[in-house]
Formats: sequence, C-alpha cells, structure tokens
Amino acid sequence: MGTRLNDVVMEGQISKEEEEARLKLAGRRQLHLRLINAGLLEPHELGPGVVVLFEGWDAAGKGGAIRRLSSALDPRHLSVASFAAPSEREGRHHFLWRFWPHLPGSGGMTVFDRSWYGRVLVERVESLIEPTQWERAYDEINAFERSLVHDGTIIVKFLLHISDEEQLQRFDARQADPLKRWKLTDEDWRNRAKRHEYEIAMDEMIQRTSTIEAPWDVIGADAKRTTRVNILETLNLRIEQGMRAAGIEVPDSRGDDYNASSV
Repeated sequence: MGTRLNDVVMEGQISKEEEEARLKLAGRRQLHLRLINAGLLEPHELGPGVVVLFEGWDAAGKGGAIRRLSSALDPRHLSVASFAAPSEREGRHHFLWRFWPHLPGSGGMTVFDRSWYGRVLVERVESLIEPTQWERAYDEINAFERSLVHDGTIIVKFLLHISDEEQLQRFDARQADPLKRWKLTDEDWRNRAKRHEYEIAMDEMIQRTSTIEAPWDVIGADAKRTTRVNILETLNLRIEQGMRAAGIEVPDSRGDDYNASSV
C-alpha cells in the first residue's frame, strides 16, 4: 500500500546554498553508481538496467527534475523517453507495446517522462477506454514491472504532487511569461478542472501498484529546490537498494569524490 495524496507532507523551501551543497553530493553519488552499473568502474561488469519514471500533476516540475537528474551524467549513459497520447498505430497494439523499445538493457538507464500509467490516469479519467480495460491494467502493470525486476531491472517510480493552490500559481506564472506561455495548453486547464477525478485515480494507482518490487515514491513538490534534492537523494537510495539485491557491492559514499573525479 502506498501513501495517499492527502498524507503527503509538503516540505518547506530549503536555501539555495543548501540545495547546491546537497545536489553536488547527490550528483557525485549518482555518477559513481552510474559508472559502476555501466561497467566503467570496478568490478567492470554490467550492472542492472535502471528505469526511472515520472508521473504527476501538470506544472509539478517533472521536466526540471529530469534535467537536473540528467545533468550529472554523461549523455551517453542515459536516455530520456517522453510520451503523450498514443498514435493511431500504437493504439492498435496492447498498451504496453510502445514502451518496450525504450527499456534499458543491462547497464543502461532510461528516464520515462510519463509512462504506462497513463492507462489508469488520463485514459481512465477522460473515458478514453472502458472501465474493464483500466481495471485490468493494474494487474497487467504489476506483472509487467515484476517481470522486469525479476529479470534484473531496477524500477524507480516518482509521483510529483503539488497542491491545488501551487498549481494555479504556476499556471498563472506561465501565462504571464511570454517565454513560458507555450507550456500552458487548453488541455492543461481541462485537466485542472478535473483535479478531483485525477486525485481519485492517482490514489487508486498508488494503492494498487506500489509493490515490493516497484514501490512508488510520492514527492511533495510545492518547494522546487527541496523537490529536486529529494528526488536525486531518493533515486540514489533506490539504486543502491537495487544493486544490493543484485549482489553488487555498493561503495561507501565517502569515496565518491575520489572515484568520480578520477575517471
């Protein structure tokens, strides 16, 4: 069972100095773990593939979090896959079909900006599929993720949660900025009008798909600097747990500065 949205703690904003210090440490750690799993540091063997997926409210900061997550890594060691509504061709296949080509192999890492959870969120709320289809999808998703984990993949799932008030402030700020106005669409406003329905769908999604193999990490995202730090630190923790489960020795974090700066 996962955390319900009403139980999510919205942490306060940390200082810019604290953010920079913690992001530097977490970025070093991320790089160190990434190089080990890519086989570029001892024991020079490919580690598990890593899937990091992001879901959450419009304007919750998914794009900024992904950019920050990616900034510490060589672009050759990371792929980012973004998904919108399925195309006509994709819609003729099972809903999971379009995600398979983007899954990482051993030693790889892919970040999913939106994911297969659209089946039980957007497609459910917007009545794009029958209730029997999205009801069935919970078990299909759990089986899918379980098979990936058993095959050696680490799955890290982030849901970014912002309050109703914070979302409206961010929408208004985007509307007022000519260089950010393009980010705000009529669809965003329609989704906001259905916030209650999305809250219900998100809560059920968390409860039914937060599993031992692939738990949800629900991040309170009202404070942007705090959010970025929490995501990176949580990601490192989840990767460490996955490495231990795969029988890979996880190095002491105190050695990151030396190891990461010497490659």
